Amino acid sequence: MHQLWLLLSGITVMFLQTGCTAPKPLEQTIAVHSLQVMTYNVHHCNPPEKVGIIDVDAIAAVISEQRAELVAVQEVDVNTNRSGKINQAALLAEKSDYPYYYFGKAMDFEQGQYGVLILSKYPIADTQTFHLPKTEVKGGEPRVLAVVTVVLPDGKSIEFGSTHLEAFNSASRLLQIEEINRIAGKITLPFIIAGDLNASVGSDVIRSLDTHFTRTCSNCPATFGEGNETGAIDFIAFKPQDALSVFSHRVVQNKKASDHMPVIAELHFK
Repeated sequence: MHQLWLLLSGITVMFLQTGCTAPKPLEQTIAVHSLQVMTYNVHHCNPPEKVGIIDVDAIAAVISEQRAELVAVQEVDVNTNRSGKINQAALLAEKSDYPYYYFGKAMDFEQGQYGVLILSKYPIADTQTFHLPKTEVKGGEPRVLAVVTVVLPDGKSIEFGSTHLEAFNSASRLLQIEEINRIAGKITLPFIIAGDLNASVGSDVIRSLDTHFTRTCSNCPATFGEGNETGAIDFIAFKPQDALSVFSHRVVQNKKASDHMPVIAELHFK
């Protein structure tokens, strides 16, 4: 009996020692099945009811609260006079806790730069800024599409873009979305685009978008409010259709930090 007890004890010790082997980190073996994606026009971090005030902390808090893995941000100042010469792109990334970011300059502005921003929880392998066309009519600002290659924890890559189309010239908007569609046609990876398109559902711009992308909403809730104007003009869309599916789409009812509200979609990989 004593020998048997020793034998069983030895087996128990061997089992415990074997069980102490550290497992591989889960993030190295578990595939990414879903993504939280967000788009937000931040009005150069100027709250609509506070003329001349820049409040990066307020915008960063809104972004951080949503915990999206990928965020497309529009109307971002970098070192401009009106924003007090601060780098809003870097500050938003830091204060919202995004280790990776990319700023796409649309134009020089007040001794600094103005454009769109991408925030990512995952590494960015490649970046590119595409300048979008506009008509010869005077007025209107230069517009861009910023695109990054995002490397997911399982090693797969996707493309993510942030854009902001022309506000006052519908002909320029149509040229710009057609150029985005042309660029998207050359991208072979799953491609998610997000931004302020300054166009509503039913417009030529959104009809053109829909020929190449799948939007995350059909009955889209309003995304901005300015005076008596309101509606859905901020969108998230993806291609190809068989790469992703839409689990949810929502608009955060925060009208204090910016004149636009954040739009968040949860996408599932098929």
